[in-house]
Amino acid sequence: MSQSKKLSAGVTRTDKAMSDGRTIRYYDTDGASRDAVDQRPKEDQPAIGELRFDSLVNEWVAMAPHRQARVFLPPKELCPLCPTVGELLTEIPEATYSVAVFDNRSPSLRRPDNSWSLPPLTGPQTPTTPAAGVCEVICYTPDHGKSFKDLSPAQVRTVLEAWRDRTAEISQLDFIEIVFPFENRGEEVGVTLSHPHGQIYAYSYLPARAEKMLASAKAHKSATGRVLFDDLLAREIKDEVRIVAQNAHWVAFVPYAARYPFEIHVAPRNPVPDLAALGDEACDAFPSIALEVLNRLEGVFNIPMAYIASWHQAPVRHDRDIMRLHWEITSVRRAPGKLKYLAGSESSMGAFIMDMRPEQSADQLRSVVLGN
Repeated sequence: MSQSKKLSAGVTRTDKAMSDGRTIRYYDTDGASRDAVDQRPKEDQPAIGELRFDSLVNEWVAMAPHRQARVFLPPKELCPLCPTVGELLTEIPEATYSVAVFDNRSPSLRRPDNSWSLPPLTGPQTPTTPAAGVCEVICYTPDHGKSFKDLSPAQVRTVLEAWRDRTAEISQLDFIEIVFPFENRGEEVGVTLSHPHGQIYAYSYLPARAEKMLASAKAHKSATGRVLFDDLLAREIKDEVRIVAQNAHWVAFVPYAARYPFEIHVAPRNPVPDLAALGDEACDAFPSIALEVLNRLEGVFNIPMAYIASWHQAPVRHDRDIMRLHWEITSVRRAPGKLKYLAGSESSMGAFIMDMRPEQSADQLRSVVLGN
């Protein structure tokens, strides 16, 4: 199997089959030919996990015991996300690449058979169901030693195009409710592979945070006739004090009620429901603000900052008029050698307590002197 597709910004996507039947997608801007064949022996893919319903809090929980055996912090010489070179046969058969997206080898969620549907909720009697969804890995660069902040603007633009393409395509699957691209960076937040990469999860249900955000958006719309996130962004622009960076198409700010020592939200000035709906000008303006924000975060203490960077998007088939695309970056680092642990109040009750005012965090981020 080898298929190609032209995308925006001069990006071409080429699909190739992996040895175990998964798919890898290369995103290139230089006309590269993707002819390498995955030489690894064929392996059986793990069986689909299961979803169990926690009726105490009305939340689905995915059970994926096969993930216990996944690769854990291998040395660079054995990194499965580096290109295939010499005898090291990796997840990426090519000797180099620009951006690559492939189906996760140890997925928390996977595509179900054609008869699948989410069962109706009946409290403790809600039946267990296969853990339907999609889990993909996106590799930002072949360079093992880099992080997202080190990418060139052109490379970030290619990553953005990959996010947009995967959002658009996965949204067409009839069992998907919402698409969630994200990045974990740093062992402090649970990274198991240090190569610069992110993940794309697509859920067959609305996760708790998305449900809560949607309920708030609906209530605000009913009470005011306006979109909640639009009002929140308008307040941040008016207040100015928490804005960290901005350009003609994007605004980055520490939110008024930040939960983490360093928390930055990045939103397009022209509201859209998801990545696929971004216009060309907004896409082209994204790399500069993304790189500025992440380099400011890194520069606060001049040490590698662990963070989680999450794209929040509207559900794929409903309420797209009241939910807004934005990028949330959160770091548990509150000082060199000190982390903000989610202890009793946060973990058990969901009641966050901030050790610093959001305005202080924003001021520290703005005060970082960036290099040329």
